[in-house]
Amino acid sequence: MKIFALTVGLLLIASFALAADIDGKWTGQVAGMGGDPMTINYTLKANGTALTGTTTGMDGKDVQIKNGKIEGNNVSYSVSFDMGGQEMKMDFKGVLSGDQLKLTFDMMGQPSDLVLKKAK
Repeated sequence: MKIFALTVGLLLIASFALAADIDGKWTGQVAGMGGDPMTINYTLKANGTALTGTTTGMDGKDVQIKNGKIEGNNVSYSVSFDMGGQEMKMDFKGVLSGDQLKLTFDMMGQPSDLVLKKAK
């Protein structure tokens, strides 16, 4: 029984250590209008299994991420943007691996990939 408790404790500590690696600034690029690359910036922070943070909207203002979760190295959250009075919501899911966060998201029915790198 002691070995089981020790194993569970170590797994919990390891999951919190992975979540802590997400804290900080992240950047990546997606194809923008006309195919030109558009830089995406995030500031992320883990609090246990909860993920909070911001990204920058098209108007240059910070946009809060919502429903952020971290389970091991799996990450999920959503972002909502105001597009001329109409809300556009995007759901993100991905995997954290060191200084890289590989995400998939759906934008208006089009699945896309986004790779973020942790800023040094």
